[in-house]
Amino acid sequence: MTILISCLFISLLMPFLTKIPVAIAMHKHNGYNNQAPRSQQAALKGFGARAVAGHQNAFEAVIIFAPAILLAIATGNTSTLIQQLAIAHIAARIVYQLLYLANLSTLRSIVWGIGLITSLTIVWQCLP
Repeated sequence: MTILISCLFISLLMPFLTKIPVAIAMHKHNGYNNQAPRSQQAALKGFGARAVAGHQNAFEAVIIFAPAILLAIATGNTSTLIQQLAIAHIAARIVYQLLYLANLSTLRSIVWGIGLITSLTIVWQCLP
């Protein structure tokens, strides 16, 4: 269960960690505008725009992964397979972010699908 909780914790940190490239891009774009950061983020292009999109997607990934992990823990389904799926999800999300920043859209979409499938498979494994 420690692996599942650790993966859950990492997934909850991901939206905040993926803010780092956004902040860097904002700083390079006329300095970080703390009074209107969302407006500044909307004006970013290229790397900055991709960083913002990856950051937003990190929040979206938590919406399905966190309940899947909590379901696995609540139902006592903490098998090696579920732990491996959780680790694969975290690895996919890290690679996804890197591919987004590198502008490798096809690979990024494939890795996004892998991340989604890991979460759905965890839920599926919890069905009676």
